[in-house]
Amino acid sequence: MVKTNKLNVFNDPIYGFIGTPNELIFSLIAHPYFQRLRRISQMGLSYLVYPGAHHTRFSHALGSMHLMTKAIQVLKIKNVPITEEEEKGLLCAILLHDIGHGPFSHALEGFVAKEISHEQISLKFMQELNKEFNGQLDTAIAIFKGDYPKTFLNQLVSSQLDMDRLDYLKRDSFYSGVTEGNINSERLISMLNVVEGNLVLEEKAIYAVEKFLMARRFMYWQVYLHKTGLVAEQLLVRVMQRARLLLSKNTELTCSKPLLFFLKNNGTLKFNAEILKTFADLDDMDILGALKTWQFHEDFVLSKLCKMLLERRLLHVKVKKRALSTEKMEEKLNWIMEKHDLSIEEASNFVFQGEISNKAYSKDEAIKILKSNGKISDVLKESDQLSLKALAKTVTKYYSCYPKKAV
Repeated sequence: MVKTNKLNVFNDPIYGFIGTPNELIFSLIAHPYFQRLRRISQMGLSYLVYPGAHHTRFSHALGSMHLMTKAIQVLKIKNVPITEEEEKGLLCAILLHDIGHGPFSHALEGFVAKEISHEQISLKFMQELNKEFNGQLDTAIAIFKGDYPKTFLNQLVSSQLDMDRLDYLKRDSFYSGVTEGNINSERLISMLNVVEGNLVLEEKAIYAVEKFLMARRFMYWQVYLHKTGLVAEQLLVRVMQRARLLLSKNTELTCSKPLLFFLKNNGTLKFNAEILKTFADLDDMDILGALKTWQFHEDFVLSKLCKMLLERRLLHVKVKKRALSTEKMEEKLNWIMEKHDLSIEEASNFVFQGEISNKAYSKDEAIKILKSNGKISDVLKESDQLSLKALAKTVTKYYSCYPKKAV
């Protein structure tokens, strides 16, 4: 009888070798629901800006779990009580925290399934997996929901200094090549502590925290909200909206069964086990396959939008402190309507406006600093960086997208 290997090691370019801490983690990683994350892009369509940004939610989940093992070790050394069951719950919660992401991650969030966030879908996946694993995820679910009595456990999974953020900033910086986003996650984790049930950072970590918050700001403006990535994701949403509209008019469209299901069911879906299973069959490949097929569709709007994405011939985009005037937008809208004999609704797929905002630090979920005298203080009060104070303010910018010389 051959003995089954219940432990595995993954070679990660960021941290080196990542092990599977226990058999439950091994089994969760091997599950089809989790393996699907290999086919979900971590950074949506950012690869159209940064060619190396092709990494997946799978590697991010493993990286976050790896950092969680380090955080647990640090806290245990500092005599913070964490039971074996709580440790297992933390690792499962962080491993599965993004399992509910849909195709291209945030790009199509709220479109594939309306009025339900990826966090809510993640919870539903965890609840279904809990049935399969005979209640072994009870603690993980309680921590994930914030229901567990020890607040700091939830803060390790979801807060302004959680293992999720510590991994994605470092990972996305590495794959995009934007070095300003690189953070010292090891230093931050080594300075973690718990006071009165809440996660804090020791005073010596103040400069690492400053770097972390500045890196987050840079990554949002320079990568996550980059204007080219922004217009690409807006075009992708409009492709799906157009496809849904055409289907509602009984126009024939060829695509995968899971995608067709969610395009036809555009209302609020009750995510039961059956729909969750259909969602688990949906990934980036369904969307890319549809784009490649629909580029030859007889509908001008659908065909043109698909070609623009596939060939990276995107709309011109301007990001400014003030929105472009209504007159200028109408002028561009009229031009595209006349050029291609389009209705105003059809032309609006090529001429549109919107806004983006960035807030690198929220005072509501303050990062607490444990001073040498034992007192607790907000990081903003302890920092001598004037620029750090500005990170707590929401910065809003406006984007305008319209055709270049020809569409």
